[in-house]
Amino acid sequence: MEAYFGMGLILAIIFAIFVFFYFVPLGLWVTAYFSGVKVSIVRDLIGMRLRKVAPGPIVKAAITASKAGLDIDIGKLEAHFLAGGNVHKVVQALISADKANLGLTFERAAAIDLAGRDVFEAVQISVNPKVMETPPITALAKDGIQVRAIARVTVRANLDRLVGGATEETILARVGEGIVTTVGSSLDHKAVLENPDNISKVVLSKGLDSGTAFEILSIDIADVDVGDNVGAKLQTDQAEADLKVARAKAEERRAMAVAAEQENRAKTQEMRALVVEAEAEVPKAIAEAFRSGRLGVMDYYNMKNVIADTEMRDSIATAGSDKPKADVDADSGSKKKK
Repeated sequence: MEAYFGMGLILAIIFAIFVFFYFVPLGLWVTAYFSGVKVSIVRDLIGMRLRKVAPGPIVKAAITASKAGLDIDIGKLEAHFLAGGNVHKVVQALISADKANLGLTFERAAAIDLAGRDVFEAVQISVNPKVMETPPITALAKDGIQVRAIARVTVRANLDRLVGGATEETILARVGEGIVTTVGSSLDHKAVLENPDNISKVVLSKGLDSGTAFEILSIDIADVDVGDNVGAKLQTDQAEADLKVARAKAEERRAMAVAAEQENRAKTQEMRALVVEAEAEVPKAIAEAFRSGRLGVMDYYNMKNVIADTEMRDSIATAGSDKPKADVDADSGSKKKK
């Protein structure tokens, strides 16, 4: 029994030691003490364990800040950790900002980190400006010729506007819009090719970084190329469209002329029918004149002789002339009129 009791006591002591060192990380306390960081065993280390916060990253971050000359309260680091922030990056950002005299406070760095931005990268961009390149931007000058330009934008992070400020995509979009506007206001594409720096000056003077998390330092045109002659294409398309319209109108007029010709032919046939109908009445009239006694037999024969004589003269004139019958008829008709 005594053996079992002794073994149980030893296990209990081991368990108690394990629990003690779990809740009281003496190694961290010793490290912090010799690093010059004030850490309370009960309030800080044991309290972190009870609040389910790993004391290792918090204490190490406080030691790093202290060695860099920053005085950051452990309570603030723990609060930021509990809020879901990255304590290590915040401390790194504060150290970099302090060395560069940026005046970044812990509250501002914590706010930037909690906003989802990489605060350490923001400080780096603020110290070492970043160069962004726009995709090829196509603009159209007033002479109708396209100009393709690629710009390099040098920006620096603005820590005061980093929370709530627009991102890099907004900067690139605004620069592209400025290039299109500037090229579009140029009278000639040659002026753009000769002085591409004018684009940079005009675009830079528009304050495109307003409301963004960055400050534009410079805009440089890296490449300028000539594109298609859009004006000529538009004029060609317009000419083709006008030609199609003219053809359609000409076809319409031709169709109207054909319709009018058909109507005139129909009227001619109608008039010929009336002439034939009138000629059919002549024998009836002659017969009626015979019956009524207004026309004698000799008068009828004289009329037939005159008609026969006239037809003979016409046939002789037609046979002795080289003109077509239609011309002869026209000449005879004109002579008759005379």
